[in-house]
Amino acid sequence: MRKVLFLCTGNSCRSQMAEAIVNARYSKEWRAFSAGTRPAGFVHPKAIQVLEEIGIQHQGQSKSVEQFLNENFDLVVTVCDDANEECPVWLGKGRCLHEGFRDPAKAEGTDEERLAVFRQIRDEMVKKIPAILNS
Repeated sequence: MRKVLFLCTGNSCRSQMAEAIVNARYSKEWRAFSAGTRPAGFVHPKAIQVLEEIGIQHQGQSKSVEQFLNENFDLVVTVCDDANEECPVWLGKGRCLHEGFRDPAKAEGTDEERLAVFRQIRDEMVKKIPAILNS
């Protein structure tokens, strides 16, 4: 079983969604984890909601990258949008890859407009994750 770690800053949205998608759809080959450099302490409710819309039940927990430093991963993926924020740097073992996604937690507008951004990021991840895992 190969292991992948998804990293971002708060570990409340993007890395959580990526972890859930891999564990729900690619669990025969991969085990996914997620963490952040400054964990928010919660998983964003809209991230959980948009995952449920595609049949993925996720009960993640916002975690610090420090708890994984002594673990070996086959792949470590930073998912922050580095045009807008600072991506974490992985100092542990594992091949590193960057695939930036916009932070849906920063979306503005009505509740429905913000939810649409979460759906957009989720859909981008669903499309890109197979290529990430096979890279």
